[in-house]
Amino acid sequence: MEEASAFEKFELQLDTTAKDFIKEIAKWAYFLSIIGFIGIGLLLIIAVFAGTIFSAMGSMPGMGAYGGSFGAAMGAVYFLMAAFYFFPVYYLFKFSSNAKKAFRDNDSEALTSSLGYLKSHYKFIGILMIVLLAVYAFVFLFAILGGLMAR
Repeated sequence: MEEASAFEKFELQLDTTAKDFIKEIAKWAYFLSIIGFIGIGLLLIIAVFAGTIFSAMGSMPGMGAYGGSFGAAMGAVYFLMAAFYFFPVYYLFKFSSNAKKAFRDNDSEALTSSLGYLKSHYKFIGILMIVLLAVYAFVFLFAILGGLMAR
């Protein structure tokens, strides 16, 4: 029979200071997630009314033949922003609620689940940042190419 290595025998223990840190992180994460959900609600309200507001602006002189569809496009943009914003806020909320439950009920499975949601939150933010940096790089590249072609 094989004997387990020292690494396999290692079990992580959280001391009181680490527990206090996670409890405080959970409180702030809960606060930020509630603010995030309010922001998503505002984005959805703007998405609904943006169609009306921007359609009225689109019918103003000088907007051309596509002025009326500008409102629908802006409504869709705000709706997409709310949809993208939902996932990191949801993950943050689930992290905070599970972390609170973990310490309230002394439940290590809830703590593991909460850390999984925190991982998902940061993974989403990281992937979104990579995508945004790639978009910025393309915009920068096309701006340079456009400037060179305009010469």
